[in-house]
Amino acid sequence: MALLDKEKYIENYKSISESIDEEKKGEVKIISVSKSHPKEAMKRAFDSGLRVFGENYVQEMVEKYEWLDENTKNEIEWHFIGHLQTNKVKYIAPFVNCIHSVYKLKLAKEINKRANQNDRTIDILLQVNTSGEDSKSGCNPNDALDIAKGIIDLENVNLKGLMTISGLDSTDEERKKEFALLNELKHKINDEIGTDLKELSMGMTADYQIAIEEGSTMIRVGTAIFGERVYS
Repeated sequence: MALLDKEKYIENYKSISESIDEEKKGEVKIISVSKSHPKEAMKRAFDSGLRVFGENYVQEMVEKYEWLDENTKNEIEWHFIGHLQTNKVKYIAPFVNCIHSVYKLKLAKEINKRANQNDRTIDILLQVNTSGEDSKSGCNPNDALDIAKGIIDLENVNLKGLMTISGLDSTDEERKKEFALLNELKHKINDEIGTDLKELSMGMTADYQIAIEEGSTMIRVGTAIFGERVYS
């Protein structure tokens, strides 16, 4: 896979940033999704000024973390955004900053346990399946409140908000409804249990504009920053 020039990462990131409405710029964090791109691409993007990276696979995230020098790995804000099995939490718990894909209380408890063992607190987001697609991870919207109630009692995780992935075949109008539902759930949870959840992780390269319109505070952008992936 050919690596982009450093200037291209800056150009791509700037293009995404400039496409966000001025009044929302300060409210939206751009997560550069480096999954399936080589570690050298991540380092080159880092050298161009990017600092917030998202990974989908535990093994790939750990390999990149271990490959980087101490100063670089410690300056990166690490976001895990893929499906996470409970038995894999221990591998990323020493360094991950935020896990977006918590879909059940059992997983949150395992993150809490591993965070405690590493003398850390880890930010997490509750992933909700707002599209109803069987292929999508995430809890049922009707279960989100009860899961959130269980999470807030855990000492070594911070529930910061919610995450969703729009339906693969959803129209723009359907995506709009899926994102709006997540925003509604955030307000419902805050009202019901007195939390102050602020983050909504929703929107990727193809639909981040719609997501931002519906209140997204974190967009997960891969292709538009790193270029097309080449899967082996």
